[in-house]
Amino acid sequence: MIHVTDAAFAQLEILVREQTDPANGLRILVENGGCAGLQYAMGLDHAKDGDEVVERAGAKVIIDAESAHFLAGSTIDYVDDLAGSGFRIQNPNAARSCGCGTSFEPADAEAETHQH
Repeated sequence: MIHVTDAAFAQLEILVREQTDPANGLRILVENGGCAGLQYAMGLDHAKDGDEVVERAGAKVIIDAESAHFLAGSTIDYVDDLAGSGFRIQNPNAARSCGCGTSFEPADAEAETHQH
């Protein structure tokens, strides 16, 4: 299970209101790539069978079954500061993250064979 902060839900509610398709939610994927081995990808999408969905007031965060393992226990936040704005993921499953914050090395060895 993941935790979504109030700030992240507030930003998602704004994004959902701006869309013509209210069924959209923020999909978060973990895929091969980045300087640390795995990277996050995000985009608006519909929930599919088998997805984990966290929803509040029509705002949804969607995670596919393959990515759920890598994101278990993570906190999804939205930050707007001098360094920039965007969704940020605090992931307890990351052994290390790269400086850009979008790539990480998983703590468990099985994860290194992840093919998304």
